[in-house]
Amino acid sequence: MARVDLNNLSIEFGAFKAVKDVNLSINDGEFVVYLGPSGCGKTTTLRAVAGLQNVTRGDVLFDGKRVNEMSASERNIAMVFQFVSLYPHLNVAENIVFPLKARGMARAEIARKLEWVVDIFGLGNELKRHPASLPPGTTQKVALARAVVREPAVLLLDEPLSAIDEQFREEMRWELGHLQRQLGVTTIYVTHDQREAMSLADRIVLMNDGEIVQVADPHQIFFDPETEFAGQFIGSPSMNFVDLEPVAGGFRLGGSEALLPGDAVPEAVQRAGVPIRMGVRPRDVRITDAAGGLRVDLPVDDTFSVGRERFFTFRLGEEIAQGVVRGARTRVDDQPITLFTEGLVFFDARNGNRIRTTGAAQ
Repeated sequence: MARVDLNNLSIEFGAFKAVKDVNLSINDGEFVVYLGPSGCGKTTTLRAVAGLQNVTRGDVLFDGKRVNEMSASERNIAMVFQFVSLYPHLNVAENIVFPLKARGMARAEIARKLEWVVDIFGLGNELKRHPASLPPGTTQKVALARAVVREPAVLLLDEPLSAIDEQFREEMRWELGHLQRQLGVTTIYVTHDQREAMSLADRIVLMNDGEIVQVADPHQIFFDPETEFAGQFIGSPSMNFVDLEPVAGGFRLGGSEALLPGDAVPEAVQRAGVPIRMGVRPRDVRITDAAGGLRVDLPVDDTFSVGRERFFTFRLGEEIAQGVVRGARTRVDDQPITLFTEGLVFFDARNGNRIRTTGAAQ
């Protein structure tokens, strides 16, 4: 296994800057997920780690050794892509051991490694089948088994589950996390799917426009976003945002008539001397008359359900906001909207950066 360091990594295609001065250290055995919208630079970064993409500036290091000029085969990495390319004329066992045979490994050692990896991936009943007869989830497991059978220092996964139907994807997410913990291999995973990132990662590297926005574990990146983009991209539904307008007695919420008391905004935020934009996740906006929150006198527009959860929408001036309906019997037309202050976060409205009051996650 290996520690991976990216030092001032930049990748440019002519005038286009795909990756901009990225710095990151990935620990030996860690499962790191690169998350972000399409075109943000996450796959380009992965390809640079793999040796498939030239670096414009900066360094890629494995265990402290610079590998910029080393080929992919010299780096001892394995990579699995979105669309699996198994050899159709070979059965599962032959596909798995193909890279070992290509290296000229002894038969006894190949047999030992095949037994080891088949046991880990639970493929004992599939060894004589051919790829065309396998369900999508099993096909991906065979590709992963082929990747790890030669015990790479780093495992690189580029959207490996996105081509699998949703009914198989949930199971594969669990399997993949379980397998990585068993193998203990340093893993870098690229996805635009936040559910995958939140369920798999030891740490999430959130990227946008070629830059790292935030690096944190799933809990922290959800509850303690560093930027407005992080709050918007993580969470479904995403965080609500509204500009705060200073008025006598507090802050007006956007262009609405709702007023936020002055003491609901920490003094450190008020002293920052910048336009303030408040964020609050739907889970902290509820229809309830329970104590412990701030009542907002605004009408509810509509309700909708996502799975077992029920949400409501309301307007903050021109902004459409969302909250959570707690309890199946809750009536939305006779209860006040309540903001729970422990969920309020504040950003500089000019650049979207967090205005810090403490260093701790909420």
